[in-house]
Amino acid sequence: MESLRQAVSVIAHDRATGVVALIRYAVNSWSATPAWTIPGGKVEVGERLDEAAARELAEETGLLVAPENLRLVHTIQVKAGWDGKGPFLLSVFLATAWSGELTNTEPDKHLDVAWAPADKLPLPMFPTSHAALTMYLSGGRGFSTHGWDGPFDPRALVGA
Repeated sequence: MESLRQAVSVIAHDRATGVVALIRYAVNSWSATPAWTIPGGKVEVGERLDEAAARELAEETGLLVAPENLRLVHTIQVKAGWDGKGPFLLSVFLATAWSGELTNTEPDKHLDVAWAPADKLPLPMFPTSHAALTMYLSGGRGFSTHGWDGPFDPRALVGA
């Protein structure tokens, strides 16, 4: 029996200016073309989801938030992961306050980081990030799925 892997992402939303923090992954990452995504990554064995989300946000962007200040806003059940190792559950948290400056802390993996207008998201974007942002920003349902009609195809980027 396969165990369900856990991943986390963080929507860092500056509500006063209407922007969200995004990362632009390089071609050699998940996709055949550079694509935007929200900060996130894998949950380590024994790690709490909110702590993993705060850790990933700091590691990828330099933005610091206490785990207790994150709010769960969306969950995506993904049938087939980016790495070909089966399904995972993505828990998406919201941060509306943080310390630090948005920085490309992993230039070996990311081409850029940027504050993007929440009402005009850059494309192409990973489908799970696009779904989470769209649902959160519209006040929509807190759960969605990805890949249940076929295998995960990282080339199927939104806007590609």
